[in-house]
Amino acid sequence: MRCILASEKTLHIVHGLINSLEEKKAEDVVLLDLKDIAIFTDYFIICSGTSNRMLNSLVRSVRETAKKKFNIIGKKEGEPQDGWITLDYGDVVVHIFSPKNRAYYQLEKLWEKGRLLLKLK
Repeated sequence: MRCILASEKTLHIVHGLINSLEEKKAEDVVLLDLKDIAIFTDYFIICSGTSNRMLNSLVRSVRETAKKKFNIIGKKEGEPQDGWITLDYGDVVVHIFSPKNRAYYQLEKLWEKGRLLLKLK
């Protein structure tokens, strides 16, 4: 029973983080279920922003939502000028890319064995 409850809580967090990205106009939002293929996380949220300013806004929105709504603080790696920022919340890792770096690293292809749960343009 605990696994089901933990999973439901994680999905609630995922939903909240995706909503925060949508509010800030994130582009090409993808949710991958990696539970059966990765030991370090359950879900990847992947999205893009068109400028450093937008990437910063997306990062700030996710971090504020995580802290205020779910009382969680993740580890941040990268800066907008790097073109790839990760926010690690344990069971959920958010990847925020510039379009150039997203095309270059192709995380969706790298993790294609994961189940695609959501794709928003």
